Amino acid sequence: MWLRAWVQNDPDSPSRDHFYSKCHLKTFSLLFGVKTFFSLFGWMNKCNSTSESYHNMMNRIIGFLFLFAVSVLSGFAQESARSIVKKSDDLMRGETQVGTYTMTVIRPEWQRKMKFKFWSKGTEKAFIRMLEPAKERGVTFLKLGNEMWNYIPKINRVIKIPPSMMLQSWMGSDFTNDDLVKESSIVEDYNHKLLGREKLAGFDAYKIELRPKPKAAVVWDKIIEWIRVEDSVPLKAEYYNERGERIRTLLFSDIEKMGGRTIPTKYELIEEKKTGHKTVMILEDVIFDEPIRPFVFTKQNLRRTR
Repeated sequence: MWLRAWVQNDPDSPSRDHFYSKCHLKTFSLLFGVKTFFSLFGWMNKCNSTSESYHNMMNRIIGFLFLFAVSVLSGFAQESARSIVKKSDDLMRGETQVGTYTMTVIRPEWQRKMKFKFWSKGTEKAFIRMLEPAKERGVTFLKLGNEMWNYIPKINRVIKIPPSMMLQSWMGSDFTNDDLVKESSIVEDYNHKLLGREKLAGFDAYKIELRPKPKAAVVWDKIIEWIRVEDSVPLKAEYYNERGERIRTLLFSDIEKMGGRTIPTKYELIEEKKTGHKTVMILEDVIFDEPIRPFVFTKQNLRRTR
């Protein structure tokens, strides 16, 4: 009962249902350990409690139980951090998504505006079609699994984008190819640590550290993400290189109801090492979790004009 009360009263717990579903085994293990301890305690009370062997064994058991409990509760915190990130990622992604975005690339001397339509299904399929400006209209991108293709109407050619170019600039913006089609996953490719809670932009937010898993093909050595406590809306993300330098900051704002979800509709990506360089992306409309025709995610669709 103490464990249930702790979960229900802990303000840092993101979801009681999720907590129970993910942690049943750990809870059972902890309670089993407690029960075993008290069984041993009762048995040992029947022995000579003044003997040296009695006290030595008691110290060993108490020490083991303490370490066991710390290990289990650390597992709870780790799962909680991952579940917060996953819930936020699911909110922004959906099972499927069809949306229209405008993107403004801002430089000290000039600005450039683009408009595109985006389709995605899960984490494996994505399709982008450029709508504006006129000279870029008809440029398309397709992602299937870990592969990506780009069609350029001016030369009437489909080009396969190698993995080495996934971190290159997308259409001259501060976003990368990987940012747009999400080849890497903030849920699966990183380990997560809950650093605590703090106020950000007037909201109560979880502060979470993401570190790449040993074999993950990602560029960032560390990501710090702030996620709103009440509804898992992302608020901010900072990206660091292997030297601990902050390279870029992504700000989420203009939170509103769209597509049946409460989500940010403005994304501002700031290059920390390049003064005056940033890209602003606005979500104009979006539909989540509606069926998408399979033809959309095919190479044949790359050459279609609409």
